[in-house]
Amino acid sequence: MAEHVERKRAAYEAIEDPARLRRVLEATLLLESNLHLGDLLTHIVEEARALANARYGALGVLNELGTVTDQFLVSGLDAGVEARLLQGPLPTGKGVLGVLIRDPRPIRIKVIGDHVASAGFPPGHPPMSSFLGAPIKVHNRVYGNLYLTEKIGADEFTPDDEAVIEALALAAGIAVENARLHQRAGEVAVYEDRDRMARDLHDGVIQRLFAIGLSLQGLSVSPAGRSVADSLSAAVADIDETIRQVRATIFELGGAGGGRGIRALVAALAEELVPVVGFDVPVEFHGPVDTAVTDLVAEQLLPTLREALTNIGRHSGATRARVRLSIVGRICRLEVSDNGHGFTAEPTSGGGLGLQNIQRRAEVLEGTFNVTHPETGGTVLVWAVPAFGAEGRSRTDEG
Repeated sequence: MAEHVERKRAAYEAIEDPARLRRVLEATLLLESNLHLGDLLTHIVEEARALANARYGALGVLNELGTVTDQFLVSGLDAGVEARLLQGPLPTGKGVLGVLIRDPRPIRIKVIGDHVASAGFPPGHPPMSSFLGAPIKVHNRVYGNLYLTEKIGADEFTPDDEAVIEALALAAGIAVENARLHQRAGEVAVYEDRDRMARDLHDGVIQRLFAIGLSLQGLSVSPAGRSVADSLSAAVADIDETIRQVRATIFELGGAGGGRGIRALVAALAEELVPVVGFDVPVEFHGPVDTAVTDLVAEQLLPTLREALTNIGRHSGATRARVRLSIVGRICRLEVSDNGHGFTAEPTSGGGLGLQNIQRRAEVLEGTFNVTHPETGGTVLVWAVPAFGAEGRSRTDEG
């Protein structure tokens, strides 16, 4: 803690303008009060843009080895441009962006294209000239890098801009550490609650269902029950199926998560369902899915993916399929496509209970769900919801 205080003091002393220092202090308080990691990362980029008067901003979160960018958040782009660029491939740390990964110190560049490391921009990328970057460190390890471009009202960023962003990056590192600690504590509480629910289900519901099934079996062989034996046997079979489903739910409650992010859970689910689908299903991820997708969204997303892949295996006759999970702006978008013969495009009319369940899971989060059939054949299922859940989005929109 003393080291954090000393580093903050040194960073703040480098800011010459008292008004900007006050603004940095306000931004620091805002960041350190935000304990939701997904919201926090978005606010870091937005505050950095505002403090440096930059037209565009980005935050690249590094992988565990600290060698390439694993997640990439952007700010300032037009919605259409942002959506197109986030379809990938996303930056991994080449060109000027990679300079900070190799040498994690603040850097200012007047013209990006003139820098020796410049590798150009992808098609459709807006033109950018001036550049300012700074690393965000957590426990002296680089967590990610702040990238700012296009100084508004000037040809390049100033030394004072650099000092301001360096101070903000320091505060951001401390805030990220706090948010991650809070997230871990919340996950522990969620898993403990799931374990309790699993025990309650097992001890109460399954035992009662089992007792009812035994009673019905006994009744079916009694004189009074012989006349309705077929109906009683069907009821016993229904109870057995219910017990199987409840046990599956108990397994998911007791074992879901295990501290893994949504990437690992989605990949594991796709692998688990290979026997059902009949072939391997590749999975793609675009955007900060692990930080943006909350437990609230994951609880609806994973059953949705299970339903979609199960439908492909049972009804589509497909030989290929693909899963893509993306964060586009503040939207979590799950796309499942295949080359099968398809099914109705109206999920609530004739598509079966599976599609109705998917529709309902989208509506719970104030999202959308639709099924299309491209001219080239096959089916594309798109399930899109607010990345932070309906409740989290409303809190963000209110400020």
